[in-house]
Amino acid sequence: MMIRGKLLNGETVEIGVAAGRITSLEQVAGDAQDLLLPGFIELQLNGYKGIDFNNPETTPAQIREAIHEVRKTGVTALCPTIITGSAAHIEGCIANLVRAIELYPDVARAVIGLHIEGPYISAEDGPRGAHPLADVRPPNWAEFERWQQLSGHRIRILTLSPEWPGVNEFITRVAATGVIVAIGHTAASPEQIAAAAAAGARMSTHLGNGSHAKIDRHQNYIWAQLSNDSLWASFIVDGHHLPPAVVKCMIRAKTVDQSIIVTDAIAAAGLPPGRHHLGNVEVEVLESRRVNLPGTPYLAGSVVDMNDSVAKAVAYSGISLAEAVRMATFNPARLLGLENELGELAVGRRADILRADWDPVTASLRVTAIDSDRA
Repeated sequence: MMIRGKLLNGETVEIGVAAGRITSLEQVAGDAQDLLLPGFIELQLNGYKGIDFNNPETTPAQIREAIHEVRKTGVTALCPTIITGSAAHIEGCIANLVRAIELYPDVARAVIGLHIEGPYISAEDGPRGAHPLADVRPPNWAEFERWQQLSGHRIRILTLSPEWPGVNEFITRVAATGVIVAIGHTAASPEQIAAAAAAGARMSTHLGNGSHAKIDRHQNYIWAQLSNDSLWASFIVDGHHLPPAVVKCMIRAKTVDQSIIVTDAIAAAGLPPGRHHLGNVEVEVLESRRVNLPGTPYLAGSVVDMNDSVAKAVAYSGISLAEAVRMATFNPARLLGLENELGELAVGRRADILRADWDPVTASLRVTAIDSDRA
């Protein structure tokens, strides 16, 4: 199968695809309408189109449906995300995802790992965000090991707060297994942030969010993470989690090479405004597409799509479309050690190829089709 289109650098190319892989990529004469992009990689997705990965009653067929629906936005590889809950709740959600992976080859192809966000996070209002207080608890190696065994060693990211006693030993132990330890939903001191990075933490989960409404202007956990060169950072670029000026400053400080776009989308993504659920927590999607914990000013995930997030990153920060696409493709692949498999249009990579339309005037990115001989 041959795919013709233009790359982000303006070159017209023909890409050969066979058995789900890119077998050739050659520059050709002439022009092409379609912009070709690598498939987006989502490291933090809680659900989609009314299907919640955080519901133990969600079926494998529903998980497959959610993955098919989010694929339409250009996401071809993802880490389904499970947030804070009881032991039984988390294990039930992991088991659901494992069953879907084992039942459906297309789900197995799309799911590149699981992201467990919590329950080892801050118990404080603000940093805790929408995570249920009753289930927040200190790190527990035996519990994490049980999750990993249940998942078939598919957990690739664990988000925690480094404010718990003994957490650095835990971080080192988890990191030694190849899991990316991420700092998030934290009230940790700058010293605790630095110690966690030294112990093996590698990323900040949705930096600038999962925090107090007001913090010390200098000595705080946001600056401490932003300035730490050992830490990558993911950002929710939906116009609600971070103002445009903050997105611009944070990407410039962290650099494009260590920045990743995530949506943190909940099951209400793709649905009309109203009351919905994220796990056991009820959330409200406003007409503005902001997601709140009802009756509070706290955000509770997003309903933004990845293609829109990439476009907003360009509009907000002044980076190029190529740089924004990198933050949603090659960078997450590189963080997970999958850069020879995903995240780039190159010979040997997986043939997850998006056809897209980019309007630089309105900063609008639309996915028109996904080409693969194993769609």
